[in-house]
Amino acid sequence: MGSEWKQYRLSDVIDLIGGGTPKRSHPEYWGGEIPWLSVKDFNNDYRHVFEAEETITKEGLENSSTKLLRPGQLIISARGTVGALAQLVKPMAFNQSCYGITAKNHNVTNDFLYYLLKFTVANLRQITHGAVFDTITRETFNYVTVALPPLPEQRAIAHILGSLDDKIELNRQMNRTLEKMAQAIFKSWFIDFDPLRAKAEGRDPGLPKEIADLFPDSFEDSEIGLVPEGWQVESLGNLLELAYGKGLRAQDRRPGTVAVYGSNGQVGWHDEKLVKGPGIVVGRKGNPGIVTWVPTDFFPIDTTFYVVPKGNYRSLYFLFHVLRAHDLQALAADSAVPGLNRNLAYMSQQVVPPPSVLVVFDRFVTPLYDRMRVGIRQNYRLAGLRDTLLPNLLSGELEVPDAVKALEDAV
Repeated sequence: MGSEWKQYRLSDVIDLIGGGTPKRSHPEYWGGEIPWLSVKDFNNDYRHVFEAEETITKEGLENSSTKLLRPGQLIISARGTVGALAQLVKPMAFNQSCYGITAKNHNVTNDFLYYLLKFTVANLRQITHGAVFDTITRETFNYVTVALPPLPEQRAIAHILGSLDDKIELNRQMNRTLEKMAQAIFKSWFIDFDPLRAKAEGRDPGLPKEIADLFPDSFEDSEIGLVPEGWQVESLGNLLELAYGKGLRAQDRRPGTVAVYGSNGQVGWHDEKLVKGPGIVVGRKGNPGIVTWVPTDFFPIDTTFYVVPKGNYRSLYFLFHVLRAHDLQALAADSAVPGLNRNLAYMSQQVVPPPSVLVVFDRFVTPLYDRMRVGIRQNYRLAGLRDTLLPNLLSGELEVPDAVKALEDAV
């Protein structure tokens, strides 16, 4: 650590901003244009948060204790999942389980503060308290000491680490586009039945003849209404098993290259797989019903299910989009017990084509998922480099020129 680095109490360099929740009994407070964050919106390993599951109106903002954070400011979870952290890219409000954070003075920039807090979050977790939840209070920040380099060095460090996070986000955006392309094919073939309708109306279905011939040209009655002739109606329970994940506490995870998945996506790494990839993870508790595609071997923890195909329906790509189409999040919300009840999910019904159509569907979407896998593997490598550089840069053990060289050699 350079001699110009100075020690501060964390509470001396940040301002904390409290959140709140507009009254649910006032529908006019909800469904507006202002994103309203809770921890489930940013409980991941991504620097920026782009959207929130819920939104509020200007009236809801003005008639509650929630506040509006500006782009560049930070949000940290203070209760339950303690220490989840993100930086905003647009104005957002937030609930009372979080704190907004901004630099108090000119000693620190918000960009550097994001990485400083990532580095110190382990200390915060050690001194949190609470009878029901682990909790960060305003007093917690009085007990954490941080070292700040001069502003030029702060900017350089934030730029190095930020460039890695920017590459990760670029890959995520590309993968979202590829997934939407696969989803569009699924919707066209298995929800809207576009090839069948085109054939029935004497139009070109826009597919090679040998593929178009696999689709019928008429509908028939079924217990759920009209379905393509010759296709079956099956319950999800006949298509797949939702197998339970396994408990793996954060402190029990060993350094490795196996992705650990929770109900909202990847939550860490381990050196041992539970499931051979690729696979599908479904949130069971915490974020019930969220469906995540996993391209590699993985370890789903006990807040999740993972998918085991049944019978002739072995296409994981098909099953992934089927689960997405069934909106399991809404099913979980309707349950009397918080969380996803797999027996209720099993009762949902799905139209399924002959196996020959699934083989062709796999042929269409496999190149898209192969490209997604490349992006995800690259993100694993970039995140690993970032997480290696982060403690060394923030402790002053690694100087900026050496970090720049490491970055150039890696990318």
